[in-house]
Amino acid sequence: MKRWRAGVVRVHELSLCGSIANIVERHAAGRSVSVIRIQIGQLRQVVPDTLVYCWDLVSEGTSLAGSRIDVEAIPARIRCRACDQITEVGDLPVLVCRECGSTDGEIVSGEEFMITSLDLAETPAEGAST
Repeated sequence: MKRWRAGVVRVHELSLCGSIANIVERHAAGRSVSVIRIQIGQLRQVVPDTLVYCWDLVSEGTSLAGSRIDVEAIPARIRCRACDQITEVGDLPVLVCRECGSTDGEIVSGEEFMITSLDLAETPAEGAST
């Protein structure tokens, strides 16, 4: 049994993992799952390492035990409406164009949170119902 480490587990990531498990189980249709690939945008306020840790807790003892989450971090980018340049926001999300200094921009990436693919067995796991 895994132990909870103080300060590591956040309820937000646990809840997200529960939702991911529900979606993956529906799409797996009884097939075993080895990898779940997820894109997480920088602006989503999800800690990827914590999500991966929580996945082990949520999937333990289920049909998803042994599977892993592979996170692709998507940087936040804005498109400046003044000069049409696309700028990566960086570590401190300040929505200012680095080319012209305008604050009139739109977010073009960084808000993603989606399952992009699953690595599944070709046939249902033994004893699984489809």
